Amino acid sequence: MNMQLHQLKYFVAVAETRHFTQAADVVGITQPSLSKQIHALEDTLGAPLFERIRGNIGLTGAGETLLPLAKRILADVETATREVQELVGLRRGQVRLGATPSLATSLAPPVLRRFRDAHPAVDLRVEEGGSQDLVRHLLRGDLDLALVIMPARGADPGLRAEKILTESLVVASVDPVPSASAGGDLRITDLRDQPLVMFREGYDLRDATLAACREAGFEPTLSVNGGEMDAVLSFVEAGLGIAVVPGMVVDRRPGIRVTRLAPPGVRRTIAVARRRDVVPTHAGRELRRILLDHVHTATASDQLPPGVEPCPS
Repeated sequence: MNMQLHQLKYFVAVAETRHFTQAADVVGITQPSLSKQIHALEDTLGAPLFERIRGNIGLTGAGETLLPLAKRILADVETATREVQELVGLRRGQVRLGATPSLATSLAPPVLRRFRDAHPAVDLRVEEGGSQDLVRHLLRGDLDLALVIMPARGADPGLRAEKILTESLVVASVDPVPSASAGGDLRITDLRDQPLVMFREGYDLRDATLAACREAGFEPTLSVNGGEMDAVLSFVEAGLGIAVVPGMVVDRRPGIRVTRLAPPGVRRTIAVARRRDVVPTHAGRELRRILLDHVHTATASDQLPPGVEPCPS
């Protein structure tokens, strides 16, 4: 059998785009060359990998079987190449971290500072996005680690996720929000008639807020829909509505009033995640170690932000 790595790369590109021309653009070759290599791979395997269904490209049974194996092979080759290059000094090494906007501005900076001080030659790359987007990037192999929010249903089976912190969400507003509770904390039902500034699709905060409102028996009124973290906070400061956000993102926003949610409130679990089937590089393992040590130190010295608690070991 004479299967080539570049053929597997082309196969994965077609499988993900479901389009030969788009796949050729992704891998940087002409469409006829890509088609030729796919046919050669099919000849080697003795089975067709793609079929046309009503004008669309679909995977055959053989293609469905090969796809996860091909992704794993390509990921292992990339990891092996990076590991060896780090060891023999052919390049400086690299680590790619993903983080949600709130964690990128709160938890990540001191961790990245420690990592940079200890390993100044490593190429450190950070990608900011919603948890759902970061999970997709992890599964594609575009990130080594990501700080994500654990969904209620649990992590994607393709990931290994370690729970590290839990955090209470708060209500951000410019003016006081009328409360029905004696202690001044807001109940979810107090948000029924309030205009909400809502995050875009892909943010766990959007899902958590909508789920809490629906569990309380109402659909929220959306004032602005589809913002990123900085935009949502700016819209709140402009008086366009209120928003349910992590407490740690409003510490340095003096124009925003923070009100706690009455028990049980809305909590979320922060996790550090990586692909289950890929061995992490030296740089990735070191970044994870520094992250966990930072959380342990902050917990022991009582320096975690209000409303943030460590997860049991």
